[in-house]
Amino acid sequence: MDISEIQVDGYERVARCRDPRSGLHALIAIHDTTLGPALGGLRMLPYASEDEALFDVLRLAKGMTYKSAVADTGLGGGKSVILGDPIKKSRALFEAMGRFVDAMGGRYITAEDMNIGIADLEIVRTQTRWVSGLKRESGSSGNPSPYTAWGCLQGLRAVLEEVWSAGDFRGKRFLLQGVGAVGGRLAELLKERGAHVIICDINAARVKELQQKHGFEAVPDEGHMSVPCDVYAPCARGATLNDESIPLLRCKAVAGCANNQLREPRHADVLRQKGILYAPDYVINAGGIINVGMEFVPGGYDEAKSMAKIDGIYGALKRVFALSKEHDLNTREAAEQLAEMRLKRGRDENAKRR
Repeated sequence: MDISEIQVDGYERVARCRDPRSGLHALIAIHDTTLGPALGGLRMLPYASEDEALFDVLRLAKGMTYKSAVADTGLGGGKSVILGDPIKKSRALFEAMGRFVDAMGGRYITAEDMNIGIADLEIVRTQTRWVSGLKRESGSSGNPSPYTAWGCLQGLRAVLEEVWSAGDFRGKRFLLQGVGAVGGRLAELLKERGAHVIICDINAARVKELQQKHGFEAVPDEGHMSVPCDVYAPCARGATLNDESIPLLRCKAVAGCANNQLREPRHADVLRQKGILYAPDYVINAGGIINVGMEFVPGGYDEAKSMAKIDGIYGALKRVFALSKEHDLNTREAAEQLAEMRLKRGRDENAKRR
């Protein structure tokens, strides 16, 4: 196994692992550990190049720093990616990934993300203790997806109040792109509260399954962004809000579970100029990381305490919207300001302890 460093300004550590025996080609990015060890999920994708994978892992790691800071988890931000086709998973691959995670010396804690499930992480766990979000039976917090969906629902209450002056879901049209474990559960929660739910996904079979089970309206994934709705909720891959897609939107707000929804930071301004409220993704989708983070508090994981903390996403978004108006910022800038305030507080506290 060969682990090499990649120098990236503004990141504490970025490392590459190549393991010829298992075929592992992976990256770990540790962005900031001011508030605690860097927690962030592991994803596996057939990236076209290492540069593409590096771009992904860097932006995701930085997003995790801000997510953990705003959510007050007591953790920092990091991320990891495996370059490869998820169809070609193997035990040897995840054992090697476990050794790679362990080589970070506890500064990085991994968890579930795209194309990585608990069964994969259980193999990673055989090589390192720095794994979270495993089965309840193992004393961990379980699948984070339902908690991410629940937290997003709490954030949507704040969005509705900001745009319509009332947090009433009844009759509002929500368009969800991506209805996997998180988006599918969010769709169910919205329907339970009287919302009109429209779904789409590149996985047509999943759409059909949910449509038959819950009666959701379905639209083709291709061209879905031009479908009229009150709230557009991206719940799959990131970077879907860009120069080509934003002009198509016919909604009053964008608020969904996906990470890194903006292709570039400036797209928050483009949304604002179009009169669309943007709920910063790492604020509204923090439920899963909050739940996983509760594994590391004194006394161990407590679901009731976790749910109470996840409910705080509502207040965090209200604070972001207030900062946005108070300082004439777009909501992305306001969320970053809130995160940086908490990081500065952490740095000051760390300096006092030295």
